[in-house]
Amino acid sequence: MATVDTLQVRIARRETEAEGIAGFELASAGGTPLPAFTAGAHIDVMLGDGLIRQYSLCGHPADRSRYRLGVLLDPASRGGSRAMHALAEGATLTISTPRNHFELAADARRHLLLAGGIGVTPLLCMAEQLAADGADFTMHYCTRSPARTAFRGRLANAAWAGRVNLHHDDGDAAQAFDMKQVLARPEADVHLYVCGPKGFMDAVLATAREQGWPEAQIHYEFFAGAPVQTDADTDFEVKLAKSGRVIPVRREQTVAQALAAAGVELPVSCEQGVCGTCLTRVIDGTPDHRDMYMTPAEQAKNDQFTPCCSRSLSPLLVIDL
Repeated sequence: MATVDTLQVRIARRETEAEGIAGFELASAGGTPLPAFTAGAHIDVMLGDGLIRQYSLCGHPADRSRYRLGVLLDPASRGGSRAMHALAEGATLTISTPRNHFELAADARRHLLLAGGIGVTPLLCMAEQLAADGADFTMHYCTRSPARTAFRGRLANAAWAGRVNLHHDDGDAAQAFDMKQVLARPEADVHLYVCGPKGFMDAVLATAREQGWPEAQIHYEFFAGAPVQTDADTDFEVKLAKSGRVIPVRREQTVAQALAAAGVELPVSCEQGVCGTCLTRVIDGTPDHRDMYMTPAEQAKNDQFTPCCSRSLSPLLVIDL
C-alpha cells in the first residue's frame, strides 16, 4: 500500500453533541498549526489493527488550531465508530492530512445544502465558508428528533442561523422536509450538495434528477458503500499496463487485496468505494462498478474504477499501473 502523509494529534476536547453523537476537537501533538483544508474535506483516522476510517471536518476552514469532527455511534459499525467513541480527551491519534473530494463549486451563484443526520458535518463546514465569503446559500438539516440533532447550539448561535431549516421526523407536519418542493426548480448556477445516510441521499439524488437538475450541479459524498450481492462473483485477471504483469483475482478477493498480495502498492483508505483514494484508470476491459464515489455518467465511461470494491465484467481488466 502506498504511503500517505500523516501527523500526530491529540484529542483536546470531547463532548456529547447529540444522542449517540460525539464531538471531537483534534490539536497538533506538537502544538503547531494544522495543515490547511477547504470546506468539504475529510481526514483518515488510524484506529489501530489496520482500522482506518474517514471523518469529515466540520470546523471553520480558517481555524488551523483544531480539526473538529462529529462521529455517530452506528449500531451497524464495522468497528470504526465504536473505536472513536471509546476515546477520551488527551488520547493521541495518527491522522492523514486533509483531502477533499466534495468541493464547493467556485462558479455557483447560489448553494443548496441538504444534510441528513451526521451528514451535516461537511455541510456545516461549507456553511461556515460560504457565510465568510458572503455567498448565497440555504441549508436544510433533517434528523429523527431534536435530541438526535448534532450541533444544534452552534447552528442556533451562528450569524447565518436564518439560512438554516431544521426538519425532524417526530415534528409536526408544518416543519416536515418537502423534498420535491425544495428541488422543484433547478436553476442555472445553483448547485446542490447532499450528505447523509444512503436512503436519504438516494431519495434526494433521485428526486433532483427527476426534476431535471444537471449532473454537473449535483455534488454528494457517501459515508459507506452499498451492500453488494457477491454470490455470482467469479475469478478474473488484471493486467498491469506498465509492466505487462498479469495478476489473478479470486472470487473472494478484491482487486486491491490481490494487488497487495502480489506486492503492488496502491493507496487504499475506505475499502468501500466511497472516498476515491484508490481510483485507477482502466485501459481495456469492462469494470463492474460497485463504488459510491463516481457519478453514473462517470461509471458509464468505464475508463476508471475503484479496486477496493469494484470488479471486472470481462475476463481481463487492463489497468494503468
